[in-house]
Amino acid sequence: MINAKYSPYVFSFFMALLMSGIMSLVITLFNIGPVVGIVTLWLKAWLFAFSVAFPTIIVVTPLVRRLVALVIRQQALVN
Repeated sequence: MINAKYSPYVFSFFMALLMSGIMSLVITLFNIGPVVGIVTLWLKAWLFAFSVAFPTIIVVTPLVRRLVALVIRQQALVN
């Protein structure tokens, strides 16, 4: 198992893997349709998309957390 201190990177890895896979499939199908060899084309697109998505998620996560903190109202603690 992976040490818990690496959980942000593991989360980012799986988020990038799933999102890049889904988005590359949707965009590939949208652009060329269900043609012969679509799986190979999609896998190539997925590999490229993942190689961009993973480092992007690592870099933008701190910014996204700050943006979320700006738009989420903090509840007062009631004892």
